[in-house]
Amino acid sequence: MAKSILCYGDSITWGYDPKDGSRLPPEDRWPRVLENALQGRARVVEEGLNARTVATDEPSRPNRNGLALLPPLLEAHAPLDIVIIMLGTNDSAPCYRLTAGEIAMDCAALIRAVSAGPSAPGGGAPRTILVAPPPLGLLSAEMALFYADGEATSRGLTAAYRTIAEARGAVFFDAGQVSQASAADGVHLDAQGQRQLGLALKEVVEPLL
Repeated sequence: MAKSILCYGDSITWGYDPKDGSRLPPEDRWPRVLENALQGRARVVEEGLNARTVATDEPSRPNRNGLALLPPLLEAHAPLDIVIIMLGTNDSAPCYRLTAGEIAMDCAALIRAVSAGPSAPGGGAPRTILVAPPPLGLLSAEMALFYADGEATSRGLTAAYRTIAEARGAVFFDAGQVSQASAADGVHLDAQGQRQLGLALKEVVEPLL
């Protein structure tokens, strides 16, 4: 029986096209690239949402708090063997006034939510992969309105996420090692970056299946 993988993220997982803000075709988004690379060994569920944060409420855009929404989504998509979490880009924006360490500690709460299960086959908890998102790049004028001065926080997520993953028994992966924010807006991945990320995560996922 094929395994089930939940990809839980923000606009990068949703497939936001950095060129024009539209949505990339399914085959160009990293969750589908991952599913295709696994050649039928796993069903991959896309759960990306624009502006989703790790655990912070956004007054102007409700239902973006990732921690609040995760438990019902785990139940909705159960049974799950693996949950891949890639959040934190939005939390790096200065308006949230969070450090990289604070964002990572919020990720620890996400890992606990997955571990609380039971949403894996047989009633156990799924394995968690915590992905540090690609750091912010050279921001477009529009993206700078929200993310300017958040670049250092964004770069700090890698080390902080690694620490939390090791402490909480999750698998860690650094997306910035295989993909980088598009030059078009400095935040999102273009189709090539999405493909690179999906193929790299296939190597991480395979040993866990």
